[in-house]
Amino acid sequence: MNELVHSIPKAKTAVKPATRPVGQAATRAAVKTLPAPRTNDPARTMAGILEVATAEFANKGLSGARIDEIAAATRTSKRMIYYYFGSKEGLYVAVLEDSYRRMRSIEAGLHLEDLPPEQALRRLVEFTFDHHLGNQDYIRLVMTENMERGAYLAQSKSIQELNVPAIEAIRRLYERGVASGVFRPGLDPVDIHASISALTFFNVSNQHTFGLIFKHDAQAPQAVATRRQNIVEMIVRFVRA
Repeated sequence: MNELVHSIPKAKTAVKPATRPVGQAATRAAVKTLPAPRTNDPARTMAGILEVATAEFANKGLSGARIDEIAAATRTSKRMIYYYFGSKEGLYVAVLEDSYRRMRSIEAGLHLEDLPPEQALRRLVEFTFDHHLGNQDYIRLVMTENMERGAYLAQSKSIQELNVPAIEAIRRLYERGVASGVFRPGLDPVDIHASISALTFFNVSNQHTFGLIFKHDAQAPQAVATRRQNIVEMIVRFVRA
């Protein structure tokens, strides 16, 4: 749960994402339809820079990303990027913050409190699975930041604050389930969150190595649908009384 994101599908099937370009092609593809930036519209300019920088950092990591590429793709200048974000590292932190913010914003709109506990848990797991599958740059950014040992995430107070409501939502959902006798007592909401994240994250982060080793196309539509359903069932059975 570790989002831009899309609406939450109701069906039990998922669509295989299109093959994404990498490297310079990914950076440029991210802005093929972006209009030229307006110097009198800072918010729009910054949003365009963040969109392109997300693809650049996701595909090349912090060390491999180039501000020159981002500037060229957004038709801005290095000077303007540094004016808005201070440095390459500052832009990277802003990309992380934007990615987490978008995910948590959509997550907050799930209205889990309006659903019975087990149904709410199912919806949360489905959302997390679909978000990760549909926003693979987010997964790559998280992987990059783990390679950096969380050094830049630690500098961002906003990311840490964004995750507080996410854990609280799980805590409230879980406590409602325990009170109604649906969920077993004694579980830690952070551990529930970790279990959901681990299962849904792996499906994207290890898709290439897993597929090659076991000769298994994990991204085939039927495989995705089956994996989605299995993850939901594993989490629900783990929590259920």
